[in-house]
Amino acid sequence: MVKGLYTAYTGMINEQRRMDALTNNLANVDTTGFKKEGATSQSFNDILAYNIKDRSEFYLAKREGVLNPGVRIGETYRDFTVGGLHQTDNTFDLALTDQGFFRVEFANKETGEAEVKYTRDGSFTLNEAGELVTKDGDFVLDADGQHIVLNPLLDAEINRLGEIHQNDILVANLGITDFEDYNYLEKYGENEFVTVEGATEQDANTQVLSGYLEQSNVSVVEEMVNMIAVQRQYESNQRMITTIDSTLQIAANDLGRLT
Repeated sequence: MVKGLYTAYTGMINEQRRMDALTNNLANVDTTGFKKEGATSQSFNDILAYNIKDRSEFYLAKREGVLNPGVRIGETYRDFTVGGLHQTDNTFDLALTDQGFFRVEFANKETGEAEVKYTRDGSFTLNEAGELVTKDGDFVLDADGQHIVLNPLLDAEINRLGEIHQNDILVANLGITDFEDYNYLEKYGENEFVTVEGATEQDANTQVLSGYLEQSNVSVVEEMVNMIAVQRQYESNQRMITTIDSTLQIAANDLGRLT
């Protein structure tokens, strides 16, 4: 295979993956608590330098295998910066001022088991039984991992510590947690996360704001600028393939012709 074709091909695949992440971000610009995604890429030179310096096996540098120039598709990452706040004046609309997650109980329809998931989407409400639930009907958990049950006939107040009071009586504490390393969180749906092996919980250093919702941290202008850049880079790789194809055509049809 002509190396230039492979280089251009891997470049197009990489830009396509970046475009998928950007379009998903734009589609969720109005999703409460959504965290934008991005895609990394690594050049051949970077991978080569890393492997040459890798002396983890017998204190010797690893040998390179097949030479594959071009772009290596990296990993998808997530930006966990806090989004802006939108005031709703609804008591059960909650937002966190800093890092941390609400804990919710998710009912797995396939296994029938209850699983704990984590979200920044604090658009909660009360069901008919007075239980605090998400907009999808999943139970919001308290600090002890239990359902939060309130009297729907009484007004509720939620302070910055996540304490829920009714008639000046403490009814429940919201279950809010954080993690030492967000690399051990895996996306579930658009704004929920599950832990993977190795995740370590820690106390959340955050406050709770009642009557507010956290918006997505997606900047429409920034994403549109990135989309234009990705599109131009994709087209550049396309032109490279067209140019190499023309060169090969000349080599096959003209240079070998006998006069």
